[in-house]
Amino acid sequence: MCNVCGCGAGETRIEGQPADDEQMPARKWVRAGAPDPHFHRHADGSWHSHAHDEAPADGSIHYGHGPAGAEVPGMSQARMVKIEQDILSKNDSYAMHNRGWLADRGILALNLVSSPGSGKTSLLVRTIEALMVRVPVAVVEGDQQTSFDAERIRATGAPALQINTGKGCHLDARMVGQALEKLAPPDNGLLLIENVGNLVCPAAFDLGEAAKVVVLSVTEGEDKPLKYPDMFAAASLMLVNKIDLLPYVSFDMEQAIAYALRVNPQLQVIQVSATTGAGFDAWLGWIDARLAEARVVRDETVAQLRARIAALEAALDAERSAKV
Repeated sequence: MCNVCGCGAGETRIEGQPADDEQMPARKWVRAGAPDPHFHRHADGSWHSHAHDEAPADGSIHYGHGPAGAEVPGMSQARMVKIEQDILSKNDSYAMHNRGWLADRGILALNLVSSPGSGKTSLLVRTIEALMVRVPVAVVEGDQQTSFDAERIRATGAPALQINTGKGCHLDARMVGQALEKLAPPDNGLLLIENVGNLVCPAAFDLGEAAKVVVLSVTEGEDKPLKYPDMFAAASLMLVNKIDLLPYVSFDMEQAIAYALRVNPQLQVIQVSATTGAGFDAWLGWIDARLAEARVVRDETVAQLRARIAALEAALDAERSAKV
């Protein structure tokens, strides 16, 4: 049961893995929603509320007013919060393992999130083609069904693994951990995770990535950051894609960026076109900077490990000398 997201009963399948693999059981979850913007979840899992008791002036109906940020018939808010805390805590433990695994290998993992049709896969294809001559790139693809996107990625020459989530509407850290074992991305490289198209549920699930990159296309409307604030609040970078279509669509770029920064003042924004390549120098430069950070983390980890080994060897030498 999942109080965090909108997943229903379904079967998660990792490409190349039997459907009846006991290590990946079917996930049966209950429909719910994301936390209401008036409620804030602290790092320790507790909630702080700024909700208003009065009914909305416009007469609309809200099911997100409550500590759980959602309502499920027959279930109390306290029970829903407890379920969410349990699920996210379990996921976070897997994410921590993934993050350590990636850091030890100097791999930069980026979690690309968006609504369906934003152009994530086309953006990935162009990104891979630009980077793979100098940086090893691997991809984890998340979709409810089919392996179409993984096939498009593999056509570039980059290794890709498809995860089909069935009725599940997001990837979680355990799925990605199993994918890492099968995919074995090369050290000091780039791992791109294309999440299931959904601007709600992936916001709550840490996969062990270095950063979430939210993709907003100009065909979607500039109000998306306010409609789906959790996703934009969780992201480090917003890519505004399909800017080649700006002459043909009604999209207010300044308003879209202003809305996004209202939700997340630290959010970086890059305007790109996966079709023409516009803005890709800035996007690739952002990746290069994050890759350099990942290598620094790996070097520090290796240095710490070597220091520990040296200290253990010195202690053993001292113990041997004392015995003599």
